Amino acid sequence: MIKGTTQIRIRYGETDRMNYAYYGNYALYYEVGRAELLRSFGMDYSELEAKGVILPVMNMHIDYFKPAVYDELITITTYVHQLPKASIKFDYEIYNSENILINKGYTTLVFVDKNTKKPMRAPQYFLDLFKDHF
Repeated sequence: MIKGTTQIRIRYGETDRMNYAYYGNYALYYEVGRAELLRSFGMDYSELEAKGVILPVMNMHIDYFKPAVYDELITITTYVHQLPKASIKFDYEIYNSENILINKGYTTLVFVDKNTKKPMRAPQYFLDLFKDHF
C-alpha cells in the first residue's frame, strides 16, 4: 500500500451560500491528493504525458459525511492499495481541521497511450516506483 497526505485551505470561491465547500469541488480535492501522492514518489502527470501516457478518470465515487467550510484547512489522505495493471484505483479520506472524517471516496484511472488513445498496461517505470510498497 502507498499513502500520501496533503492539505489545502477551502477558498471563498469554492463555497456555496452556506459557506460549505461546494460538493463538486471534492473531485478537484481528490485530484490534488493523487497528484501530490504521485509527486511524493517522484512522478508527476506532466512527466507521464511526456512519456506518452495519459490517465483519464474512468469512475468516481464520493460519500459526504460533514461539510468543509470556508477558510478551513482540510487534510486529504490518498491511498493506493494494489499495484496497478491497466488501471489504478485511488482511495481518499478527507479530514476537517478537527481531524474528523468528513468525506471519503475513490477514483479509478486507466492508463492510455497518448498517441493511439487505447488502453495500455501500466508502464514498467511507473510500477518500479511503487513495487516495494506492495
